[in-house]
Amino acid sequence: MRVITGSARGRKLESPTGNDVRPTTDVVKEAIFSIIQFDVEGCTFLDAFAGSGQMGLEALSRGASKAYFIDSSRRSMAVIKKNIGICGFSAEKAVTVQADSVSYIAASGKSFDIIFLDPPYMTGLLQKALAAAEKAVSENGIVICEHPKEEELPETVGELTLRKNYRYGKIIISVYKKAEE
Repeated sequence: MRVITGSARGRKLESPTGNDVRPTTDVVKEAIFSIIQFDVEGCTFLDAFAGSGQMGLEALSRGASKAYFIDSSRRSMAVIKKNIGICGFSAEKAVTVQADSVSYIAASGKSFDIIFLDPPYMTGLLQKALAAAEKAVSENGIVICEHPKEEELPETVGELTLRKNYRYGKIIISVYKKAEE
């Protein structure tokens, strides 16, 4: 696992050990950043269920102004902090919060330009996180969900509308934006 491009290009990242974390593959990560390439520069990025933090680190490497890394696991948080150090990002740019991702999104009162949701599969957490993200995404923001093809997501969630699904093998990337008036 590595940072694909930008200021931290090529940096090798660590991943928490065990079956609790399922890192996004480089192919899927590259595809996601191709989808949002024009939205990353200067954005505030939320990496929920962050695991290793690789998605937020990729966003920072590509010019995001700030990334929030949320994970409930102490072990994952230690790996995220180590990976932030490997990439050389400051604590002002790379904010770590050990908390339940759904609760944090719902209660933070913050607005994010890009929200990446990749919770444990088939647990119902994605639907809860998506509902919370609807209130936390900025007016022109994007919510990206990574999930298995067997896990269906709704066409709309409050003001969010599913814009497109992208399939990569057994993985689906669902992209939501607020409905345009």
